[in-house]
Amino acid sequence: MFSNKNKKDNTVERKSSSRNVIGRGTKITGDFISEGDFRIDGTLEGTLKTNGRVIIGQEGFINGTVECNNADVEGRFSGDFNVANTLTAKSTANITGNVNVGQISTEPGAAFNATCNMKGAVKELAGKESNAQKDKQKSA
Repeated sequence: MFSNKNKKDNTVERKSSSRNVIGRGTKITGDFISEGDFRIDGTLEGTLKTNGRVIIGQEGFINGTVECNNADVEGRFSGDFNVANTLTAKSTANITGNVNVGQISTEPGAAFNATCNMKGAVKELAGKESNAQKDKQKSA
């Protein structure tokens, strides 16, 4: 009567699309790993690793290390920021530290006082010869 043959196994691991929120006035210290997105409106001190998007709200502050796919910053960040795809710094953003990105978008007014390394740019330039180099080879 109560057979499990037709029921699907609910223990299958699924990629989480949840959003984790650290609210205004909340301060959390520690290391966090998640598949879902994060929105920080409070303070986070530590390490945050996610395959999702990290959003730092206008009153949000992260002091530490972040590894994520995409990030939108309206508040403050200090530390090591590793963004696989796109980092968007809104006009109210204040970013300091070391930043590694795939792409970056910075609105006028954003404070960006960081060492920035954009992935892929060096590889592109190394593979292309400049016109001056080509002209030298032709004249030789």
